[in-house]
Amino acid sequence: MAVKPISCVGIVGAGIMGRGIAQVFIQSGWQVILSDPISKQLTSAIQQIKKGLIREVEKSRLNSGQKDIILKNIRAVTSLLPLADADLVIEAVNEKLDLKLEIFSQIGKICGKKTIFASNTSSISITQLGAAAGFPGRSVGMHFMNPVPLMPLVEIVRGLKTSKKTLSVICEVVKSLNKTPITINDSPGFVSNRVLIPMINEAIFCVYERVGSPEEVDSIVRLGMKHPLGPLALADLIGLDVCLDIMETLHSDFKDSKYRPCPLLQKMVLGGFLGRKSGQGFYVYNSSRDPKKR
Repeated sequence: MAVKPISCVGIVGAGIMGRGIAQVFIQSGWQVILSDPISKQLTSAIQQIKKGLIREVEKSRLNSGQKDIILKNIRAVTSLLPLADADLVIEAVNEKLDLKLEIFSQIGKICGKKTIFASNTSSISITQLGAAAGFPGRSVGMHFMNPVPLMPLVEIVRGLKTSKKTLSVICEVVKSLNKTPITINDSPGFVSNRVLIPMINEAIFCVYERVGSPEEVDSIVRLGMKHPLGPLALADLIGLDVCLDIMETLHSDFKDSKYRPCPLLQKMVLGGFLGRKSGQGFYVYNSSRDPKKR
């Protein structure tokens, strides 16, 4: 159910996070405009959303008629201009500062005076993005967790000038998705990735320094610390390129050597070993996404 004053949500970026965010919004009854300049990306996103809804039908959480109605809530476009109709725009593109700044600058010119601008960034300053949009009071972080349909948390990030009204509206939006909003202050990596990504990076160092194999490192964390996924399997799920981008942001912003990216992580990204999305990272993935040893 929509939360006034928001009835239409625009999402920029049809990758893994963008399509996941789109799915949870349309399932909750929102009208969604999904924007991506690459048509193939949009086609793939819609197909993956359909597959996600089919799984919901198979689990008896939806019926076929409900699935068809939900799919009518999404419109895919290759331009940013249709986002002028959106009351909330969520940016969910790659974790590249220049790209995010450009998008925030563009949507700031396209959208109306009441539009709220949100970013799904994992580590980049919301204060800086809000300044780029020209409306820092209406800019906020909405950091969804992967996979979006399954994870109950949304990390809400308060920029220096984010208004109380914006925070209030966004928290109500998140609750309407049956997720829990937790609001924190703007800082590199926020809370989630300031804790998680350095742990993943240290696990990669363990492999790099031959302390243990990926299977051994992951098994110790799973069995000894009761994590559902080991850090290296989780890195593959997140995307090794995303992990590297976040580590580089932490290292650049804090100027602290404890955030230096592991050379093995850098080498794997350069080699195109990005994890599940490329078919190989610390593990090899077949079409069913089952991890296997490299």
